[in-house]
Amino acid sequence: MDQVVPYANVVAGVLVLVVGFLFHWIGQLISVLNWDLAARIGLQEATLLPEYRVSDTANAKADVALGWVYGLAGLGMVLGAPWGYKLAWIPGVVLVYHGISYWFWTGNRRQAGHKLVGDSMRIGWTVANLAAGALAILVAWNAC
Repeated sequence: MDQVVPYANVVAGVLVLVVGFLFHWIGQLISVLNWDLAARIGLQEATLLPEYRVSDTANAKADVALGWVYGLAGLGMVLGAPWGYKLAWIPGVVLVYHGISYWFWTGNRRQAGHKLVGDSMRIGWTVANLAAGALAILVAWNAC
């Protein structure tokens, strides 16, 4: 298979493993199992309003239900396995979605007067998700 850039599959796989599996899946798993611990270690906002906690809890459960696939896809891309490229579509699309939705989600909270994350966190998390997702999609597309 021709690569877009040399070792793009390894870079995409590592990004999916770190951003998708480690940050999303492991982080959200901790949130589902023990919300107070997640807030204490900074995975969730300690001062979260109850109306936001309802949607954040639902998002955490959805991430846990789907995010284990990120680990398989990331590992498959790092190994250069054909099944890894097929699975890469899932974290690719979801991480792009996460990047876009996080930007608007935090913007809506700011408009409501609840600035829970700083500008650098908002930009960094959006870019990390968009970059990991877009590269995973590009690698998967190129593998077709």
